[in-house]
Amino acid sequence: MTAMDTYMPSGPLTVADLEVMPDDGRRYELIDGMLFVSPAPGLRHQKMVAQMIVRLESACPDDLHVLPAPFAVQTANDNEVQPDVLVARNEDLTEKNLPVAPLLAVEVLSPSTTLYDLNTKKAAYQRMGVQSYWVVDPLDPRLTVFELAEAGEYELVADVKGDDAYDAERPFPVRVAPADLLGRLNQSR
Repeated sequence: MTAMDTYMPSGPLTVADLEVMPDDGRRYELIDGMLFVSPAPGLRHQKMVAQMIVRLESACPDDLHVLPAPFAVQTANDNEVQPDVLVARNEDLTEKNLPVAPLLAVEVLSPSTTLYDLNTKKAAYQRMGVQSYWVVDPLDPRLTVFELAEAGEYELVADVKGDDAYDAERPFPVRVAPADLLGRLNQSR
């Protein structure tokens, strides 16, 4: 197995097929019936996820929720993704999953998932109607922000590096500086 495996069965898989996948620390996602498997993330990735949650949660309005992976977004029978971080309306969430597009999906890049996050997953989020898609690079601290335009396609609205900050308006006002997302790791390396 490679670090990021793609499996194409003779027919498309469904979300029911995901329930029989092993609990082995990998992330199993389904896009248009195709299975994508990625390994457990590393230290910098997890630190950035944790810090992103702290920043988003501190600014989050009461009618919205900030959730980390694994939490399933299942908008169709052949689609289940698990953003590293998502923001959703309270009324849209179930105990088991989010059956509609989140307001915000955040992916922190890993060496094994970079192409997947920047292409396949970005296209899937766009088709789902995810209003804001943020991509964070932990190796060269960077935040790239895409927002859904009226034509239904993502537009690049911000690309900030290091200590530069992004002042988001969607899904709510919050300020994020990529280097800060590394927390103490930024000071020790």
